Amino acid sequence: MEAANFADHMRTIKLSGREQSVVRAIGFANSMLGAEIQDYVRMESDDVTDILNSLMAAGFVESIPYSEQIDLAGMPVTAFEVNPAYSHELKRALMRA
Repeated sequence: MEAANFADHMRTIKLSGREQSVVRAIGFANSMLGAEIQDYVRMESDDVTDILNSLMAAGFVESIPYSEQIDLAGMPVTAFEVNPAYSHELKRALMRA
């Protein structure tokens, strides 16, 4: 019974279309460099940097090496991965879209 209550109270993640594209690009298995993400989503580097920073601020994505925020110059050579703590919720958010 407690598990059912917990599932009811979990927050539902809602992503914009651009955020969905970036999360899909990163995937759930391996990390991906910012330059590879940009190639995959076909967006301007400043847009990709803004989206990655918002996903990192929410805790959904982590940078390698860890950083609170990335700048435009560092984005292409920084690796990113989905935070494993949110992987199930992010997968559900992508399926709903």
